[in-house]
Amino acid sequence: MESYIIIGFIIAFSLGAFLLGLRDKWLYEKRLKVFLKGNFGKAPSRTYKADELDHLKGYYNNHAQEFQIDDITWNDLSMDGVFARMNYCLSASGEEYLYYMLRTPQMNDDFDDLEKKVQIFSEDEDTRLRFQLIFNKIGRRIKYSIYDYLRVLEGVADFSNTRHYAMILLMLISIGLCFYKFEVGIVLFLVLAVSNVVMYFKDKSKIEPYLETFRYVLKAIDSVDNFSKVNIPEFASDIDKLKQAKGNLQSFSRGSAILASSGGVGTGSPLDLLFDYFRMITHVDLIKFNHMYRELTDKRDDLDTIITIIGRLDAILSIACFRASIGTYTLPVFEGEAYDAKDLVHPLIEEPVANSITTAKGILITGSNASGKSTFLKTAAINTILSQSIHTALASSYKAPIYRVYSSMALSDDILEGDSYYIVEIKSMKRILDAAAKDGAPVLCFVDEILRGTNTVERIAASTEILKTFPGRKVTCFAATHDIELTVLLKDYFGIYHFEGDVTDNDVHFDYLLKEGAAVNRNAIKLLGVLGYDKNIVDRAQELADKFNETGVWA
Repeated sequence: MESYIIIGFIIAFSLGAFLLGLRDKWLYEKRLKVFLKGNFGKAPSRTYKADELDHLKGYYNNHAQEFQIDDITWNDLSMDGVFARMNYCLSASGEEYLYYMLRTPQMNDDFDDLEKKVQIFSEDEDTRLRFQLIFNKIGRRIKYSIYDYLRVLEGVADFSNTRHYAMILLMLISIGLCFYKFEVGIVLFLVLAVSNVVMYFKDKSKIEPYLETFRYVLKAIDSVDNFSKVNIPEFASDIDKLKQAKGNLQSFSRGSAILASSGGVGTGSPLDLLFDYFRMITHVDLIKFNHMYRELTDKRDDLDTIITIIGRLDAILSIACFRASIGTYTLPVFEGEAYDAKDLVHPLIEEPVANSITTAKGILITGSNASGKSTFLKTAAINTILSQSIHTALASSYKAPIYRVYSSMALSDDILEGDSYYIVEIKSMKRILDAAAKDGAPVLCFVDEILRGTNTVERIAASTEILKTFPGRKVTCFAATHDIELTVLLKDYFGIYHFEGDVTDNDVHFDYLLKEGAAVNRNAIKLLGVLGYDKNIVDRAQELADKFNETGVWA
């Protein structure tokens, strides 16, 4: 009778724990839905840990395309910050694909499928939440990209199960020997068991870092069943591809529970402990891991299909969230030969000043420090990239050709290569000329303070000749400079524009509006006074500059 009571108690306890688990899951999803609903249309509030986005480049590095944004341009434009501003992805695959999209502007006008899906996610809250819950189940908790792990595993691990099977066979022989010579059989079994345990921990330490990635892959594969329940025509093709790829990976998933639980946090029950010892002696989880890796290697294309489709859908949903969070945006039009954008704004400035530009050739911008030259260049460059990647321009209108985008702006000395700032500059400019010499879309480049790393005379001479070559090589260049002389030397090749500010004795005011023509005010010396420099220094500097302007000779 007592045994029945104990069994009943265990069953009741297990059932209660199961029901509590279901309740917690339901409450979590309910809270998540409330959070997602309330944050739609708002900027992301997420803060990133130091290594949280180490996986981002995985998909990008393994899917090279004809043109992708290079590291210099990406860093010049602070595109990591732009990515963070529009990252609403709930899966690691989504984050990697969104990063890939931003670094891979399209070289053709093919955004119909993207726009259809963005529209659904923007207008249909139930569908948006349904997909977000699926992406959230897949999760972002992965330190490195799946592609990085697979590449590393190829070079360092032994995926043969021969020795594991051999040890199991020897242990079975030793058990059989116990029925004939117990002493010999049991000693042999213990020696083999201890050897297997030692081997287990040695091998387990090698694969432990990759177990989380395999668990992520399993979540991604399992999510296909949830996607299959979506009955929306615009997603039908993607879902069919997911189902086919999952079918090809069935052997990867089959029996994976033994791996998913291995190394996890157990309940501490005798059954868990017994199963841990069983794994140590038999290596069943290591055998399964090796089998799963071989499956991923053989069926890598199917895994890539699943990761690509899940990532792209999550990234597109993120685009819908981003659009809902910004004040003004437009769908870009790719036609003509002129760059024509109205009311361009920067995505990372809270209260940006909008600027417009219409030009069929390059432009040269002058103006004092802090007047807005660099910000305008970055604004135009970023919007060109956004237009060709997520089909979104932060402007009231945007019409331009398809471009290959390069920049040369926030450069620094290359200590490791031993290059001076000037050497880094001319190398950066040379890469733009080399790109223009290759077949492809026309080049649009953004240059801030060209050749600032050398003396004035040679800077002006070299800058003039380099910039004059751009139009003949189908390069449209937006450049900013402090050298007023360039506006005279290049007026036949570039449109001339400027930013200006009003500097008084105590303050400086900028309107940050782009204006036609060359700047007429030079405010660098006046800014010394605003920042509290001794009046004698300011007055003598102004006197020296005035004399040079009159005579052309430094006194």
